[in-house]
Amino acid sequence: MVGGCASPDFMPTGTIYLMPIPVVRGEISSPAGQILNCEPQLLAEYLVEFLRQECIVQRGVSKAIIGLSGGVDSAVTTYLAALAFGAENTFVFRLPYKVSSSASLNHAQLVIDHLGLPAETIDITPMVDGYGEIPSVEMTPYRLGNVCARSRMIVLYDQAARLGGFPLGTGNKTERMFGYYTWHGDDAPPINPLGDLFKSQVFELAEYLEVPAEIRLKPPTADLIEGQTDEGDFGITYALADEILVLMMSRYELDQIEALGYKSKDIEIVRKRVASTHWKRKLPTVAMTSTTSINEYYLRPVDFRHLP
Repeated sequence: MVGGCASPDFMPTGTIYLMPIPVVRGEISSPAGQILNCEPQLLAEYLVEFLRQECIVQRGVSKAIIGLSGGVDSAVTTYLAALAFGAENTFVFRLPYKVSSSASLNHAQLVIDHLGLPAETIDITPMVDGYGEIPSVEMTPYRLGNVCARSRMIVLYDQAARLGGFPLGTGNKTERMFGYYTWHGDDAPPINPLGDLFKSQVFELAEYLEVPAEIRLKPPTADLIEGQTDEGDFGITYALADEILVLMMSRYELDQIEALGYKSKDIEIVRKRVASTHWKRKLPTVAMTSTTSINEYYLRPVDFRHLP
């Protein structure tokens, strides 16, 4: 695979696995570790060039706009953008809500200081509460998270228009496969350098890029409820989920994955998350009424570059 992550050059055949040397993680002997293994230097170089090609060459834009949350994904995206466009052209925004932890703001500041970035903090509380305090809305914590995510995208797109830049996405492949993001919120930016990287690979890349340890080592969280963590919501760790995910996506059957030593309850958590969120990984479904239907026939992403 281009970018430095090992791709499976083997496929399961019945109960025979064409893997010459299994990778042992804990008590489980599994090929997942080798598939997830990255060459971070090569990967970083590829992603930097990806950003340059997609933003500068294809779109004529040399400024990146990023929502810097204090988490590892947005930090890694910011480091890549600074390498691709220069720190002076990487504009980051801290977008806290009133319950956001001060630690998140402080961790974002570590990135800002380390890279010397132009940065601004915009409190989204007035935006969110202006809507949430309408009596008929009856806001719930789950919906509040979605409103915050979409409000942040309003800010980032508007700041991109002000600065003449392009908003970058920060979601990783594990979150995308689990549907653990806000549709048309976190996934709204049209360019995302991390979207094909599992969370485990993002952590490995973060270490190579020298993202501050305070960010790399803390439990990932949506930062809306004190004590909430992603893994607590999942009921499984990212590391274990990634191993099961990568096997499923390499066409291993569920019983074959269990035969490798993974617990059935963990496999079911991953299977259910993936199966229930396919709709979130698609563009809006349009009724096809012609042979020039956009994306189905006309101007697919692979077509537009060939137009004059």
